Amino acid sequence: MINATTEEVMGRVPAGGAADVDRAVAAARAAWTSWSVSKERAKCLTRISEGLQARMSDIATVIASEVGMPINLAMIVQVGLPITTFGAMAAASLPAEEELGASLVVREPIGVVGAITPWNYPLHQVAAKVAPALAAGCTVVVKPSETAPLSAFILAEVIDGAGVPPGVFNLVTGNGAVAGEALARHQDVDMVSFTGSTRAGRRVSELAAASVKRVTLELGGKSPSVILDDADVVRAVRDGVAKAFINSGQTCSALTRMIVPRSRLAECEDLAVAAAATYRLGDPLVQGTRLGPVASAAQRERVRAYIRAGVDGGARLLTGGPDAPEGLERGFFVRPTIFSDVDPNSVIAQEEIFGPVLAIIAYDTEAEAVAIANGTVYGLAASVWSADRDRALRVARQLRAGQVEVNGGSFNPQAPFGGYKQSGNGRELGRYGLEEFLEVKSLQL
Repeated sequence: MINATTEEVMGRVPAGGAADVDRAVAAARAAWTSWSVSKERAKCLTRISEGLQARMSDIATVIASEVGMPINLAMIVQVGLPITTFGAMAAASLPAEEELGASLVVREPIGVVGAITPWNYPLHQVAAKVAPALAAGCTVVVKPSETAPLSAFILAEVIDGAGVPPGVFNLVTGNGAVAGEALARHQDVDMVSFTGSTRAGRRVSELAAASVKRVTLELGGKSPSVILDDADVVRAVRDGVAKAFINSGQTCSALTRMIVPRSRLAECEDLAVAAAATYRLGDPLVQGTRLGPVASAAQRERVRAYIRAGVDGGARLLTGGPDAPEGLERGFFVRPTIFSDVDPNSVIAQEEIFGPVLAIIAYDTEAEAVAIANGTVYGLAASVWSADRDRALRVARQLRAGQVEVNGGSFNPQAPFGGYKQSGNGRELGRYGLEEFLEVKSLQL
């Protein structure tokens, strides 16, 4: 693994293959019978949450070094959310059975779960799958991203220390095309939960279809922030820039399209440029850094290529650009970049860039704003701003997205998270995430 700031090797993990996946799945299958009926699941989840809390600083440092998120934010988001998720799942419950007329409807754990996770929020995405799966009574095989797998090993240590029985949690590292595909197609895996790109999600679905296993997908996004003409644009623009640049833009739900009234375009542009200027680039482990590097050299070049495509496509570059930031020639750094006069159908308005790049798009009517917001293949997240809450809610209901912030509403880890259209299917977090790992059976009495 490469440190995103220094470009030096920071760790090595095994390159697992199909045989390793076979052994892990066999261990999970053997452990499922007893774990599915265990009365200790909630206690184990509580101990996992406590164990992560004890390792908080170590985990945040590892993830900040792997993916570039500033350390203070990594403590809150990259580690704090997983701690919350395991703790919440320890207390989560659904009715094990209910009477429906002359039937008894029961919920049962689906079985062995294959969890394939991304590099941008490496522990959070593992926790969002593992915690509800274990709470439901499933056993799990996790294949983390080969770009940022180290926090998964810390989690494995914590799970072992929490007294979780052998075989309940299994970790296999390796390339997605080898270990990930072996897990997705495995006949003894009852469900695959995948987070990653839409392209890779299609491949997972194809492989899983051979055994007709359940598949949940949390995929890409090109999320809009719709600023209506009566909104507090100072708050709305600052929030939009922050949501576009969080984790150096390496966030599937990042608000990467800012849709603003044409009458207030110049005002929004000035505010956005001023906000971008406050994002100090640098080492994520140094206090005061607001924007770290992206996770890899390949990702840096991908983002810079999109910035060049924006310039070549006629968008107006307000700040940033494809060149290396001054004084930061080493490390996978990308300058925070904002475009305006962006064609809603252009590459930078349609495709997920996964870097600190914001596209500002002007509209003339509310109906046009909604059409632009819904005018991509994605539908993961969105945001609406208006001085009139009822108006904001009315527009929010028109947006084809799985989660919509209204006037800067904060992220709720108990609310369902997932997408419409090519942003995936299924939901994570809270009771909605727990339900994904359960089968429903009718006993006709």
